[in-house]
Amino acid sequence: MGKAVTEALVEYAQPRPGTQVLDLASGTGEPAISLAMRVGAQGKVIALDRSAGLLEIAQGRAQERGLRNFFTQQADAHALPFADNSFDLGTCRFGVMFFGDVGLALREVRRVLRTGSRACFLAWGPFDQPYWRSTMGVVHRHVGGPMLQPGGPDPFRFAAPGSLSAVLQSAGFREVHEETKRLPWTWPGTPEEVWEQAQAAAVPFRAMLDRVPAGMWAQIHAEVHAAIRQYVEGENILFGASVVLASGSK
Repeated sequence: MGKAVTEALVEYAQPRPGTQVLDLASGTGEPAISLAMRVGAQGKVIALDRSAGLLEIAQGRAQERGLRNFFTQQADAHALPFADNSFDLGTCRFGVMFFGDVGLALREVRRVLRTGSRACFLAWGPFDQPYWRSTMGVVHRHVGGPMLQPGGPDPFRFAAPGSLSAVLQSAGFREVHEETKRLPWTWPGTPEEVWEQAQAAAVPFRAMLDRVPAGMWAQIHAEVHAAIRQYVEGENILFGASVVLASGSK
């Protein structure tokens, strides 16, 4: 589903041949792999994540593509294990929302960037959009209470216009830019499959899902499948996604 979102961030970041890139919260490898394909043999991309298991998957995917300029680093974004002025570009797709101390993490990113370099981030827009409304929105209508655990991870932390720009400015970035874009968010399969995937990846919503009584699940599954079917076109489910792109220069 994230292909168009990855492509949008890569285009926004404008990597050039030879660019030295640090990709934060890389998970299984995107956009780090796409960036490595753009910066060429003289460039270098380090995919950073706290999960060694996810980085192993990322490394395997990069090897399948024959990328020799792709490297992984297990580390925390709040304490980057790199010297000052080490990178030409910093990127992060769907990760900045989950930094425990976002100001500290952004100051760390700024520290390891060279003067004049950019950091580019992509975050979720508002909850009220097809993918979330037809999945977690249906569950919430049934169980009520908080959708997200207070003080816990919040995918929509920077959905409000200007909120991500504000933290970038506070962290010392200049020439800050922000925009909200509507992008494809397409599942190549059935409503049942995408709902299974949504539940498996729903860590921020886990407390809400755990409140669902066992006897209510059959009805919720049926309603979610019905809600998703309105976005089916042929063999694909065309949700679309509203995301925030923001950047700043050192």
